[in-house]
Amino acid sequence: MDATGFKRGSDLLRRHQQDEGRAGEFTLLDRTWDLLDGVFSPTYTPVTELFSTWLPYPEGGAFLEMGSGAGVTSVIAAQSGCRTVTALDISAAAVENTRRNIERHQVGDRARALHSDLFSALSPDERFDVIYWNSNFAEAPDDFVNETDLHHAFFDPRYDAHRRFAHEAPAHLTDQGRLLLGFSSIGNSALLAEICGEAGLAVDVLRTERRSPDPDTTLEFQLLELRPV
Repeated sequence: MDATGFKRGSDLLRRHQQDEGRAGEFTLLDRTWDLLDGVFSPTYTPVTELFSTWLPYPEGGAFLEMGSGAGVTSVIAAQSGCRTVTALDISAAAVENTRRNIERHQVGDRARALHSDLFSALSPDERFDVIYWNSNFAEAPDDFVNETDLHHAFFDPRYDAHRRFAHEAPAHLTDQGRLLLGFSSIGNSALLAEICGEAGLAVDVLRTERRSPDPDTTLEFQLLELRPV
C-alpha cells in the first residue's frame, strides 16, 4: 500500500475534526451552501468543484450521486437539466445536509436524498442514465476501521466499497447508462483496475487536472468512466 493517500486522507480528516462546531455556510461555484458538522467540506479540497463542473449531466435523464456529502453535485445536476436526481450517503448527517441544500436551492421537485449503504436504499428495478461517485479513494491499511461516518468520506480499507460499487452499480444503469468515478493520483489505480476487471469493466480516463491543495502537495484529479468490456 502506498502511504501517500492514507497520509493525505488522515490530514484532511484531522482538519475536519479540528473544525467541528464551526459549521455554517460556504461559497462554491457562485452559490452559497449549508454545511453541517460531521460532513465532508468541499472547501478543503478541489474535488467537488472540479467534478461538479466536469460531469456530463444527462439532460432530461436520471442522475444518481453516491456519497453526496453536502449535496453540491446533486443540486448542480438538478439545475443542469436532469429530470430526476437521487443522492445517496451512508452518513445520516450528510443526507440531512443534502436535503437542506436541495431545499435551499429549490430543486426539491426533482431531487431527493436517501440514507443508504451504497445502493441498499434503492429498489432493484431503479435505473439511472448516469451513476457518479466521488469515491473515498484514500487506501487505508487492511486492518483499519472506519470509526465514524466521516471516516467513510476518506478511507476504503481493502477497497471493499469500490469492489461493491463495481459489481452492484451496472444493475442500476439504463441500457446506455454511464458509470463515472471521481478519483485521484493518490488512489490505488492498479487495485481499482483489478477490481473493475473482476466485474467485467474497463477504466477510461475522461479528464484530469493537476492541482496543489497546499504548497507541499501536487495531486492529479481524475474523472473516470467504468464501462463494460
